[in-house]
Amino acid sequence: MQQIQLIGISPDALVDLIDKRLNNVVSEITTHLQPKEPKTYLTRSELADMLSIDVSTIHNWRSKGILEAVQIGGRVFYERKKVEEAIVKLKK
Repeated sequence: MQQIQLIGISPDALVDLIDKRLNNVVSEITTHLQPKEPKTYLTRSELADMLSIDVSTIHNWRSKGILEAVQIGGRVFYERKKVEEAIVKLKK
């Protein structure tokens, strides 16, 4: 922590100094306390509907490593964020 010499400082300057420090601390705290967005998982059929493609295409993309799947029990899911990250912009 930085030390500041307060001898000879006016009350208004002291208030400004405290206000600036307090604002810095508050903004740092609020940055770390932002709520995290929950993960959204899609089934194969939901993903197929979302992308307007056939379920077999999703299976092929998964086999080729284009899409990453997760499983719980016997159910296979795809994380929406990772699917959106797999979509790449085409170059002109």
